[in-house]
Amino acid sequence: MTTNKRIESVDILRGMTIIAMILVNTPGDWGHVYAPLLHAEWHGLTPTDLIFPFFLYIVGISIYYAYKSKPNTLSTYKKVGIRSLKLIGLGLFLNLFTPLFPFVVDLETWRIPGVLQRIGIVFFIVSILYLNCNWKQLFGIGLTLLIGYYLFLGFVPLSNTGELPTFDRASNNWANYLDLKILKKHMWQPDYDPEGLISTIPSIASCLIGVLIGKVLDLLSPFKPLLLIAAVLLIIGYNFSILFPINKAIWSSSFVLVTSGWGTLILAIIYYLRDVKRYKFGSIFKYIGTNAITVYFLSSFISKCMYSIKVNENHNIHSWLYNTLFFPDLLSAKLASLVYALVVVFFYGYLGYWMYQKKIFIKV
Repeated sequence: MTTNKRIESVDILRGMTIIAMILVNTPGDWGHVYAPLLHAEWHGLTPTDLIFPFFLYIVGISIYYAYKSKPNTLSTYKKVGIRSLKLIGLGLFLNLFTPLFPFVVDLETWRIPGVLQRIGIVFFIVSILYLNCNWKQLFGIGLTLLIGYYLFLGFVPLSNTGELPTFDRASNNWANYLDLKILKKHMWQPDYDPEGLISTIPSIASCLIGVLIGKVLDLLSPFKPLLLIAAVLLIIGYNFSILFPINKAIWSSSFVLVTSGWGTLILAIIYYLRDVKRYKFGSIFKYIGTNAITVYFLSSFISKCMYSIKVNENHNIHSWLYNTLFFPDLLSAKLASLVYALVVVFFYGYLGYWMYQKKIFIKV
């Protein structure tokens, strides 16, 4: 198989991930959403919890292909740094901007972390590591991050009390404690942020696993190795969760292993169907995957505008469209909310298709 075909498989998985991200981020009514389309309240794993780690995992695969033939030069580092700053800047803009005067949120409560910010930070660190380390070193760094994170969160006494920490949603959780101390009011919730500072450390491991999977994809017949790796990650991850619960909010080490295992299994299936059996499926996901960051940014920006701009005293654009066109009083409330989200997904799917056909590829 050619490298291009393998990248095509990755594009399909990337597009599926972006579509899933838009689906769960744009329900008609947040009060009526089917359980699989919501994050776990704290410990646990839902299909929605797979989306962001999948994207970081795919970023790792992309880093492998993008830089495997690039020289380790100042020019390469400059490109890595510029792309990272662009991603972080876009994320900060989304958190800061409001389409209504005075156009910016209250700076005292401006959320600093975010999805694009974490992608930018992780992309920068993993790219630098990849350009300077061999495969054994990358594996060792990832393993050290996962084990070290578990030992730190589970066994280092809290500085304020001297008591052992817990993994609960409380101030005696190291991830929450440090984020609250450093970020203060600049978080998503008053007591924690799912893209907080300390939990970014294990997310680096999610991306490093993707880099290593990129190496596996370069094998002559990667399907069986991918299945084996998926099984190993899932078995170890679920067993590790007995000690360190699966938790997206603090990006637990077991969460990294389990989500990477599911990502590898799904990638293996896509690779087998698309590249081994040559079934022509998933092209729409490939179209979206080639402009993934652009489509995600636009969906977030437009959604924010629709929630912010008032149509009348009772409705913003979002709620007016939902209540006028999707009949929440006639349909099941959850079904109407899902149909709204599916229409939004269709819109961005068509946008991705149009951009692909017009050969518009915006690289952030």
